[in-house]
Amino acid sequence: MDSMITAAARALAAGDPLGALKRVALRDDAPALALRGIAMAQLGDFVRAKALVRSAGRAFGPKETMARARCVVAEAEIALASRDLHWPQKALDAARVTLETHGDTTNAALARYLEIRRLLLIGRVDAAEQLLAELNFAAMPAALRAAHELIVAGIAMRRVDSKTARAALARAGRAAREARIPALSAEVENASHVLNSPAARLIARGEERPLVLDEVEAVLASKALVVDACRHVIRNERSSVSLATRPVLFTLARALAEAWPEDVARGTLVARAFRAKVADESHRARLRVEMGRLRSQLRSFANVSATERGFSLNPRSAREVVVLARPVEEEYASVLALLSDGESWSSSALALGLGASQRTVQRALDSLAETGKVQSFGRGRARRWMTPPVPGFATTLLLPAPLPSD
Repeated sequence: MDSMITAAARALAAGDPLGALKRVALRDDAPALALRGIAMAQLGDFVRAKALVRSAGRAFGPKETMARARCVVAEAEIALASRDLHWPQKALDAARVTLETHGDTTNAALARYLEIRRLLLIGRVDAAEQLLAELNFAAMPAALRAAHELIVAGIAMRRVDSKTARAALARAGRAAREARIPALSAEVENASHVLNSPAARLIARGEERPLVLDEVEAVLASKALVVDACRHVIRNERSSVSLATRPVLFTLARALAEAWPEDVARGTLVARAFRAKVADESHRARLRVEMGRLRSQLRSFANVSATERGFSLNPRSAREVVVLARPVEEEYASVLALLSDGESWSSSALALGLGASQRTVQRALDSLAETGKVQSFGRGRARRWMTPPVPGFATTLLLPAPLPSD
C-alpha cells in the first residue's frame, strides 16, 4: 500500500473525509475507489458512496479476499446510514467470517455492530442484546468502544432503563474523546440530548405534563395503575395486561383512566371507541358488550362499574390512576417516530421497522406529505422520505405500535 493510500486511510479514521479525498480523488485503482466511497459516505452522498464501494469490490482481484470483505462491510455501513435495511445478510456474515479468519478482528466486529444496529432499528431489541453480549469490546479501538456503548444506551432507552443508558453514554463520551472523531462525539451528544428530552406525557386527574425517561421509569415502578398508551399495556406494581391487539378495549380503558376518579358519559365513550357522532341503541349495546370484555381483562387489578350516566374505573389496590401517553399524538405518529431521526428512509425500510405492509406505510406517507410533515426525493426504488426531528421530543424511544395491516 502506497503512502497516499495510507494517509487517506488515516484521514478517514480520524473523521476527515475532505483530507482523504485530497489524496485519492483522481485515482481509480481499487484501494482509492474504496477510500473515496467511504469519504463520500462520511460527507452524506450515500448514492455515490455505494457505487464507489461496489466498484472497488469488483476491482479487487479474486485473491484479495480481505479487501473484498472490507468492501462488503463498508457497503453495509452505507446501507445502514441511508436506512436501506434490506441488505443481503448472508454476504455480510460471509465477509465477517473471512475477516475473522484472517485476523482482522476490528472490521469483523464492525460487521457485527452493523447487524446489531439494524436489529435495533427494526425493533428487535432482544436479538440485538443477545448478539451484543457475545462481543468482547474491551480490546477494540476507541471508536468501536464508543459505538458499543451507544448501542447499550439505545437498548437501555428502549427498555426504559435510564440509569444504564446514562452510564453507557458517559462511557461512550470518554471513548469518543479518546478516538478524537468529531462526528462520533456529535452522535454521543445527540443521544444524550434525546435521553434528556421529553419521552412521554403524564395525564392524571385532568392535567398533563411532559416526562423525561427517568420520570417515565419512576411512573412505571410506582404503585399507581398505569394505562400505558405508548405500548398499549395496563399495569400496576404486580401485574399487567396487554391490549395491543384490542384497540377498542384500550381506547375505552384510556378514556376511563383520563377521567378518573370521575366517570365518563356513554356518548363520550361511544364517540371515542366507535367514532360515532350520535350514539343509538346499537352503539349502546355494543358498548355494554365491550365494557364486559374490558372488565374481564382488568379483573385482577381494577373494576369497571356502570354509573347513572356512563362508566367508571375503580382500581382494586392502587390509590392513583395515570395515563402514560406519547409526547406527540396523531394518526401516523409511528411513521413520524422513525423519521424523526433526521435520516432518509425508503418506504420498504419503514414497513420493516413498523412491522406493517409497504402499501399501508405508503398511504401514511402520502397523507403526511399532503400536510407538509414529510418530504421525499428521488423516484422509484431510489425514493426516500425524511422529516426534520420533532423539536424537543424523544419520539424514537417509544417503540411505536405497528400500523394496522391491510
